[in-house]
Amino acid sequence: MTPNLPNVTKNEVQTEVEPEQAQVRPQQVQRGGLRRLALGAAVSMAVFMSLLIYYGIHSRVSAESRLQLTTEQASIPTVNVIHPQPGARTQEVVFPGNTQAFVDSPIYARTNGYLKRWYVDIGARVRKGDLLAEIETPELDQQLRQARAQLATAQANLNLSQITAERNENLLKTRSISTQERDNAVNSYAANKATVQSNEANVARLEQLQSFEKIYAPFDGVITARNTDVGALIDAGASAPKELFHIAAIHELRVYVSIPETYSRLAHPGTMADLTLDEYPGQIFHGTLVRNSSSIDYSSRTLLVEVDVGNPNRELMPGSYVQVHFKLPAGASSVVVPSNALLFRREGLQVGVVRNGKAELIQVTPGHDYGASMEILSGVQAADAVILSPSDSLTSGTPVQIYQPAAAGGSRQ
Repeated sequence: MTPNLPNVTKNEVQTEVEPEQAQVRPQQVQRGGLRRLALGAAVSMAVFMSLLIYYGIHSRVSAESRLQLTTEQASIPTVNVIHPQPGARTQEVVFPGNTQAFVDSPIYARTNGYLKRWYVDIGARVRKGDLLAEIETPELDQQLRQARAQLATAQANLNLSQITAERNENLLKTRSISTQERDNAVNSYAANKATVQSNEANVARLEQLQSFEKIYAPFDGVITARNTDVGALIDAGASAPKELFHIAAIHELRVYVSIPETYSRLAHPGTMADLTLDEYPGQIFHGTLVRNSSSIDYSSRTLLVEVDVGNPNRELMPGSYVQVHFKLPAGASSVVVPSNALLFRREGLQVGVVRNGKAELIQVTPGHDYGASMEILSGVQAADAVILSPSDSLTSGTPVQIYQPAAAGGSRQ
């Protein structure tokens, strides 16, 4: 059975339902918008956090990379470099030398006695043959008189034996004496003749010794020492006789110079040399290299040479310290580097240069030592970047960076 329902039209039903739906839909729309907003905010937050994490990680990685790069750069030593200066085209080298008299001789006595008188003292200029001193020799004079007496006796015996030999020769012709007697007389004559000759030689020897009583200058020169005085005992036969005078010829001087092996090519006869002395500032004396020892000294690795210099005015004195200047041969090329760029190692003298960002040790040949700098004959050139004050631990192949000074108003790169 169908219940009795009120007659409600479709429009009425819709009219009753629509107000309720009209109340529900705005709330649903509002809730959906909130959800979408929340979802968008969550997505934005997630993106922001992702970006934040990314940039955080990226900045940390970049910082670590920069730190590693900075550490690597800091581990590469920074060096100061210079370019060698070319040597002068007309360069000269200077070596120390010592002057000596051209002839230097001590004077000794050749006879025994006592000094009777001396005539010259130190500083006296003498000529060859000038009398320097006299020696009193009473014993020698007595020996000479005795020798002369013996010579006279021998000559008398010779005369007698000569007469006897001649007489016996004539008697033998008449058979008055035997041949034996004649031979004895002839031999006696020959013996007496030899005795006379021996006594003559003895007298000549003693006369020669007596002539040494007077001491003469052996050459032109100046007396540099007098080591005796009147009454001094003169013992010429002693194992170490005493020097009476010292004489030196200073009209020309010898200058001996030790030239390093590197410059031995300069040491050929005829090379001109200039001499300077501290006591004559601004004055130059000219000399000529005359000879060398033709041998390198093992201990000093130098070549001894002799330079002769004229001294007509007696300005130079033996024993003086001089500086000898030699001109380098034409075409000799070299460079000069500071002394603090040199490395002294068992391999020899080295310098460090920078090539392609790395250090390289170069063996060099030294020239003249100027004190604060050194001449280098071979090994480096003027275009090379030579390291100043290199570390003792520096080795070839070590990466290095060249120091770049900061520009004005800027910072160092």
